[in-house]
Amino acid sequence: MVLTRTAQAAATALGLGAAAGVAAFSWGALVERRLFTLRRVSAPVLAPGSADIRVLHLSDLHMAPWQRDKQEWVRRLAALKPDLIVDTGDNLGHADAYDAVAQSLEPLRGIPGVFVNGSNDYFGPTFKSPLRYFMGPSKMHIDPTLLDTRRLEGIFADLGWQNLNNRATVLTVNGSRIEFFGVDDPHRHYDRLDRIPGALDELREDEEDDYAADLTIGVAHAPYQRVLNSFVTHGADVIFAGHTHGGQVCVPGFGALITNCDIPRDQVKGLSVWRHGLRAAYLNVSAGLGTSIYAPFRFSCLPEATLLTLTASH
Repeated sequence: MVLTRTAQAAATALGLGAAAGVAAFSWGALVERRLFTLRRVSAPVLAPGSADIRVLHLSDLHMAPWQRDKQEWVRRLAALKPDLIVDTGDNLGHADAYDAVAQSLEPLRGIPGVFVNGSNDYFGPTFKSPLRYFMGPSKMHIDPTLLDTRRLEGIFADLGWQNLNNRATVLTVNGSRIEFFGVDDPHRHYDRLDRIPGALDELREDEEDDYAADLTIGVAHAPYQRVLNSFVTHGADVIFAGHTHGGQVCVPGFGALITNCDIPRDQVKGLSVWRHGLRAAYLNVSAGLGTSIYAPFRFSCLPEATLLTLTASH
């Protein structure tokens, strides 16, 4: 049977579309998800005359034992000589990844740091249909594998990092006194925003009478609007979060298709300003360094860590 020109054109278009789809999938699964990159940004939030503070923001490693290239890349970040580490959770991507996480972060030992947990630091990954990714925020598997979260927190404590899961603390970095507060994973509703005022009051009461913070930083895994609004209300000057994977699958010229929470798409990754009421804070949402081992794919959304330099305001 001889095909008409219209049928031939249609068949050619289908073939080209299928080939493009295969190429895009191969790129996202085999190449882009391993193109780890460092994003450099700055925010003028310190008092005039203050020394810069270089903050290394890590998030969503989703580490598996066999991911040696990711582990080595994270280890090399120590060469940046950051002044502060902020880890916004989902470090585990496999039930046997504790040693891999510890070895990856070992070169950062001794650098002041803070951390919060994500849901993948509590529950192991499970297989899901990739189509469910586009059906709104992810939900917990009916019978999740419980992880040893205390073991992971012990790794961070051994590095000298402070636990901010529904807690507050204060650190002096490069001469600036920084007040931190954070919440446990908002995606699983482990956040206790009601505890923030008490945690801050207790922190301030424990300090000397002339206590005054030069900067206040809020930390959470998932940047839900209720959390961001609360952080701004409680005085955060800078907010760190992760969870979104930057959308993970993006369309050039359009951006992320979904955010896996209720943050606007145009703030799904990178540095922006979050406004609430009469106040505002810089918001840095990391696109993260990993993916679920059951969805090892990124497109137009490179895996990343961030070096955010806090500078003096003018």
